[in-house]
Amino acid sequence: MMRRRWSKDSETDPSSSLYPLRPDCANNAPDTKFKIKVGRTLSVRKWHAAFSQQGSLHIASVLSRIQRGGVHPAIRNEVWEFLLGCFDPDSTFDERDHIRNTRRMQYARWKEQCREMDSHVGSGKIITAPIITEDGVPIKDPLVLLEATSDQSTLQGGSTSSGNGNGVDEAMGRLTDKQIIEWKLTLHQIGLDVLRTDRSMVFYEKKENLSKLWDILAVYAWIDKEVGYCQGMSDLCSPMIVLLNDEADAFWCFERLMRRLRGNFRCTQQSVGVENQLQHLASIIQVLDPKLHDHLETLGGGDYLFAFRMFMVLFRRELSFGDSLYLWEMMWALEYDPDMFSRYEETGPATDIAQGSKPRVKSTRQFGKYERANMKNGVNGVDCPVPISVFLVASVLKENSQKLLQEARGLDDLIRILNNVNGNLDAKKACEAALKLHAKYLRKMQGKKP
Repeated sequence: MMRRRWSKDSETDPSSSLYPLRPDCANNAPDTKFKIKVGRTLSVRKWHAAFSQQGSLHIASVLSRIQRGGVHPAIRNEVWEFLLGCFDPDSTFDERDHIRNTRRMQYARWKEQCREMDSHVGSGKIITAPIITEDGVPIKDPLVLLEATSDQSTLQGGSTSSGNGNGVDEAMGRLTDKQIIEWKLTLHQIGLDVLRTDRSMVFYEKKENLSKLWDILAVYAWIDKEVGYCQGMSDLCSPMIVLLNDEADAFWCFERLMRRLRGNFRCTQQSVGVENQLQHLASIIQVLDPKLHDHLETLGGGDYLFAFRMFMVLFRRELSFGDSLYLWEMMWALEYDPDMFSRYEETGPATDIAQGSKPRVKSTRQFGKYERANMKNGVNGVDCPVPISVFLVASVLKENSQKLLQEARGLDDLIRILNNVNGNLDAKKACEAALKLHAKYLRKMQGKKP
């Protein structure tokens, strides 16, 4: 495994310097609360020391560090690949190199398939207006592309090629393949969202970074035909682009994250994908703070839709970029299941976690603290998944309970109070509060059992 060399000073560099903001945006962005703490944050030295000579990872010691103080920004790219289930902690350096190379080739094949269907993929340009009608007829508007220049000011025309002719009515140039039509209809929406994502960051002043984000989301929308692309995915994918230099590696981290979250984006005419988590949230608040729950119902917020955004983009809008990464890695470490890699491999890409899989025999120390609490109380995280994010949102509501009870006289007040959380949320304290609420909820539910 290739390892970067880091200076001794890199152990104490402020994390905010790694994710610089444009000068004109710095004053409006939330402050970053995350600080590298010696002896608590997973350091570069401790990370490298956690590997055996062959490359297996002592995951228990890594999780303990992350749960206490997060991950040093210099190694986030490597650590996240394990936390997200890209690699098995028991694998060797050679095995991971083989897996990485295989995945890179797979991504290259998928990207080439997409490029054959639409030549804008991989071109460095971003589609920002529809290129076909809903009937599959190409739109020959010369202003359908916005090239990803650093100042985002240059509109250019371009080919509206339908690729190699598969699924095309040759006489009219009309696409006939419904899956291709649906995919091409999403490309401009991806482009519009990409141009709005993390625009305060210096990183996205480079056109290649914008086009990389667009390409990854376009490829994912093609391979996950059930879910496709939905608003919010660009916020989830952006950190992968920032942390991982290789586009294919960033794609696979995003794909693994979507394994956890794709259910939130799966919508039908009857239900919204995130509805299950909203229902869990309602049940938790009803048990832990019935007075607040009743008040929210009186205000017309009993469906908890006001928490929709927190679930969809995992607090990206409530925190600075650096603090959102800190919160994510804390959550993933607390939820960590060492069988995650094998279950993901069983089902293939862009699918849900395999249901009903029996865990391999492992030390409970290899599981995250949240997952261990579920196991201890007989809650099977595979059959009955309640992610820690639900308890995180519950902790925000509990923290603001008195304010909501005293000041909220309508939904507008409710939303205003919760919007004031923006920039004021402390990731470490929120995770600690979520764990306490989880333990309290489990005790109450155990007490209700006959």
